[in-house]
Amino acid sequence: MQLTRYTDYSVRVLTHLSTYPDRMSCIAEIAQAYGISQSHLMKVVQDLGQSGYVETVRGRHGGIRLRKPAAEINLGALVRHTEKHFDVVDCPGCLIAPACQMTNVFAQATRAFLEVLDRYTLADMMGRRSQLHRLFATAAERA
Repeated sequence: MQLTRYTDYSVRVLTHLSTYPDRMSCIAEIAQAYGISQSHLMKVVQDLGQSGYVETVRGRHGGIRLRKPAAEINLGALVRHTEKHFDVVDCPGCLIAPACQMTNVFAQATRAFLEVLDRYTLADMMGRRSQLHRLFATAAERA
């Protein structure tokens, strides 16, 4: 299963914010840390804000931060939110779909994939927060 770049960027944004829960971050900082486009992140952050994952604050001392604790952000729910569909292959458009057993197998595999993600929260991913701090600091120094 391959997730979209949109999901990847969503996870990266939330990981960065979870690394620094006590302060506001900005899109430019996150984009610079990961070496990705600010314009892509703006779309991601807007969606994460509208869906309740992040809080956006405008103004001089504004920025973004997690709206709820990392322990309340379920990875399975996040992936379901950011992915439009989970078709591993194009079964609905296939000539043999009505007689093919693979449709069911792929559906089971997708459910298993999501069930694993459902067991974890963003907080579970923060076991190496000090190492994340160092890596983000190194990225900032390079810029």
